Amino acid sequence: MRHGQDTDNVAKILNGRRDTELTDLGREQAKATAQKLAAAYSIKIIYSSPLKRCYETARIIAEFLHVDEIIVDEHLIEREFGILTGKPLADIPKYTDKILHSDGVNYFLEAEGTEDFSSAYERGKKILDEIKERHPQDNILIVTHGDTGKMIRAAFHDWGWEKGLMMPYFDNASVLELFNTQDIIN
Repeated sequence: MRHGQDTDNVAKILNGRRDTELTDLGREQAKATAQKLAAAYSIKIIYSSPLKRCYETARIIAEFLHVDEIIVDEHLIEREFGILTGKPLADIPKYTDKILHSDGVNYFLEAEGTEDFSSAYERGKKILDEIKERHPQDNILIVTHGDTGKMIRAAFHDWGWEKGLMMPYFDNASVLELFNTQDIIN
């Protein structure tokens, strides 16, 4: 899932790895998502990005679902936005012309100091492999960021990062369900 709304989201600021807080709406989004998750899954463990907006989202959900363990993992941190960190979304074209337009979002592919999507995709593969190895039979909730979440989904489906970016936008507090289809019993 993606974290709830944070202060940079409201201001339409590219936060990247800025350690911003959830807004009141972001906290409410986390509670609402927790209610939906409780009705559908028995979550055993939550993994979270180390950034406040994700960890707070994870903590709210863990409290509601009575999950005792939140594992903070650096692989889940947002993509490094480099020179674009803290800049308004509208400023992306001022810093790069390497932009992919998808589902109403402008993804910058290159700019000074940014992490490229192929690296973020590899991080997604690595964390999925680690989680599968550590918790092969458990329902796990991963609380992360927009770009990282899209790369995790792309890695899970073995799509490649380009196709991953072309998939629908990943809103605040949205959940992307990933299943190992071999484990689904009719």
